[in-house]
Amino acid sequence: MRYRTIGTAPGTRREGSVLALGAMLFGSRTDEKTSFAVLDRYVEAGGTFIDTSDNYAFWEDGGQGGQSEELLGRWRRSRGVGDEILIATKLGARPLAPGTDYVDNPEGLSAKMIRESAERSRERLGVDRLDLLYAHIDDHTVPQRETVEAFARLVAEGTVGLLGVSNQAVWRVERARAIAVAAGLACYEVLQYEHSYLRPRLDVPGGLFPDGSLGAVGPEMLGYLRAEPGLTLVAYSPLLKGAYVRPERLPAEYDHPGTPARLAALHEVARETGATVNQVVLAWQLGGALPVVPLVGASSVAQLEESLAAVDLELSHDQRFRLDSAH
Repeated sequence: MRYRTIGTAPGTRREGSVLALGAMLFGSRTDEKTSFAVLDRYVEAGGTFIDTSDNYAFWEDGGQGGQSEELLGRWRRSRGVGDEILIATKLGARPLAPGTDYVDNPEGLSAKMIRESAERSRERLGVDRLDLLYAHIDDHTVPQRETVEAFARLVAEGTVGLLGVSNQAVWRVERARAIAVAAGLACYEVLQYEHSYLRPRLDVPGGLFPDGSLGAVGPEMLGYLRAEPGLTLVAYSPLLKGAYVRPERLPAEYDHPGTPARLAALHEVARETGATVNQVVLAWQLGGALPVVPLVGASSVAQLEESLAAVDLELSHDQRFRLDSAH
């Protein structure tokens, strides 16, 4: 395993493994025995960066979520896990009531809800401090200053370490960071967005994004990362939920003229290296110029093993050039 520094402030920055493990379905669709086995193997391989959320996985039973955090809490206690493992969680997108969701009834990012949600997450995880806490989705009903100050207050109190943000427009992220910098407060240093080798159309509307996706990495986000080297991108769905090996799963936003050329380049490099296409995708992210941490899911140890092997896959300059230039 390899590691990178996440964050910049001496009191909160952390070393984390370059490959993060997503625990979204642990404790719900993925049973406890399997979840524990995947977590144990990830740690055995040197993994130290686990991702969850307070609303995972509310859609599985129509509730409000919390199963993933609760399972991670049980795993931590049973294995004696301490501060050596960085556990990231998110708040703001937990449904306010069972049977609703984050599009029409989210908890949001008010100061009151941020504090209450963070306390619940600490209790479920069994920790005194949340290593990394994200704003899961945006909340335009609350002044950004209130949200920024509420997150920074938790950092100042020592109950939160690093701060992150997900699924927000780049201009909103920068505005929040500017508010924090002007006031001398802690703010977002980790960005979690959908990012893979294939490029999605960003103009396809959805329930959370009626004007087109704000949750996927596009040219504006890439430029922002180049301009702000202290930021880290955690790339969720890097393997597009299995679509690289099961094309019928490819989401509609990837159905455009640029996709076939990039798929052809990807399969060509996979044949040359003897690696799987999934491993080439992860190696492409891991070895790039920007600070990207792929966030992989696994419903079995075998799936995890495939992703772990990508950490040691080195692409040549020519292979990377061909992958980057395909369009």
